[in-house]
Amino acid sequence: MDLIFLLAIVAAFIIFSVYRYIKQTKILKTLTEEQFREGYRKAQLIDVREPKEYEGGHILGARNIPVTQLRQRLIELRKDQPVYLYCQSGTRSARAAMVLHKKGYKQLYHLKGGFKKWGGKIKKEKKLQY
Repeated sequence: MDLIFLLAIVAAFIIFSVYRYIKQTKILKTLTEEQFREGYRKAQLIDVREPKEYEGGHILGARNIPVTQLRQRLIELRKDQPVYLYCQSGTRSARAAMVLHKKGYKQLYHLKGGFKKWGGKIKKEKKLQY
């Protein structure tokens, strides 16, 4: 009886994971670095990492809107323009895309592998010395 219950839980988890993956791939297009480079200058480029991560280095031209603040800062994003998202590895940008999709954003893209896989130009915030 316990084995059947355990198998049912595992099966439910697998089904749920597959469902989320399929749903995510329908609303969020994952781009290689090359594809990302081709389009991000014509889009809203959003770094969804936390400010300290952003200050340590970010893609040139990116705005920092942490995924934890996204719902409060939606007014900063236009629905009629593509949104290119990235985080450190791709997990938070996928979460951000789910939030944006629920709020009516349709053109959502993210960088495969996240910032750690980015080989292009980056900018680091300068610390002011007193």
